Amino acid sequence: MSITGRLREKLMIGLRPTRLDVVNESELHAGHRNSPGTGESHFRILIVSEAFSGKSRVDRHRLVNDLLKEELAGGVHALALSTIAPGEALPKAVASHG
Repeated sequence: MSITGRLREKLMIGLRPTRLDVVNESELHAGHRNSPGTGESHFRILIVSEAFSGKSRVDRHRLVNDLLKEELAGGVHALALSTIAPGEALPKAVASHG
C-alpha cells in the first residue's frame, strides 16, 4: 500500500472523520535539499472529526502524529495539518476551493 493510502486508512480508523483530504504535495518539493525524492514525502491533510472537539490545536496535532508515528519516522518528511471539529470554520483556502 502506498504511503498516501496508509495515511488515509490510519486516519479513517483512528479519527472517523466526516471529511478527510490527503493531498500529496511531494512534487512541489522535488529537488529541495532535505526532500528524500520518494514521491510520497510531503503531505497536506485536512481532517474534520468529532475527536477534535474541545481539544487545543496542539492536542489535535498530537493525536494525528501519534496515529501516523510509523510514517513520520520513515518516509514522510513534512506534514501540514488542518484539524477541525464539526461546526468550526474551514481554513479560508479550503473553504474557497473545497
